[in-house]
Amino acid sequence: MSGEKLNPFSRSLRCILAMFAAALVASTALADSRAPVALPPPPTYADLADLADGTPLVIRAQPRKIAAVEPARARGLRPGWGRFYVEARTEALIAGSAPLGEALRYLVDLPLDPKGKPPAFKKKSVVLFARTVAGRPGELQLVAPDAQLLWDAGLDARIKTVLRELYAPAAPPRISGVREAVHTGGELAGAGESQIFLVSASGEPAAITVSRAPGRAPQWGVSFSELVASDTAPARDTLAWYRLACFLPPALPGNANTSPGDDDRNAAVQDYAYVRAQLGPCARTRR
Repeated sequence: MSGEKLNPFSRSLRCILAMFAAALVASTALADSRAPVALPPPPTYADLADLADGTPLVIRAQPRKIAAVEPARARGLRPGWGRFYVEARTEALIAGSAPLGEALRYLVDLPLDPKGKPPAFKKKSVVLFARTVAGRPGELQLVAPDAQLLWDAGLDARIKTVLRELYAPAAPPRISGVREAVHTGGELAGAGESQIFLVSASGEPAAITVSRAPGRAPQWGVSFSELVASDTAPARDTLAWYRLACFLPPALPGNANTSPGDDDRNAAVQDYAYVRAQLGPCARTRR
């Protein structure tokens, strides 16, 4: 990361890791005798995809020592949360190719109970979404301050499903908006087709097609290739669904609607709204 401008969380990581290493023995009693803290709801598909997309390392680890960071040194900390320095033991590399030793160190933000205590996670398995820190063996920077999840077999299976989709050769690219939408009316009243061309981060083609015919519900599908058209809508909680439901604008931008007449323009707006309704909300539990 040399040459990058460090964000407050990154700067906090650099200065605090060394300071807390010597104080861990006195601080590890933090997780031993306290009332349980209500755990956050299970992560949604979108939560896992947000964390995994483009992340260099996904690691299963076991925290062994934990120390609270003084709030004055935890810049950017959200209200009701605490920042913690963790020393952990590597259990498995779920994804990534960077060499890892057995000992890991990192900072993580966690919600606090009314007594100011975090959820108990010492000596439990956790999943980390992280990157290594250049020149600091064993030191990790989480891709987000809260990018640590309590591990269980079900979560492990869900993460691996997301990773398989992300690493697939024909994985849908990231979508950032709508480039153009055009509706063409059919010969019969109520018939027609809208083509909605999307903006992808990679520049690869991506388009939604909505077809209407009298007496039947609209049919729609998405294609992430100029060679393969599709009239099949993506299933919920898949990468194709996530790319659309979580990143398309809520309404068709007016400047993207190039349909020739008012009727066709209105039809394109309605078809886009139909697709958004079919996709449903992009549920997230993480802020």
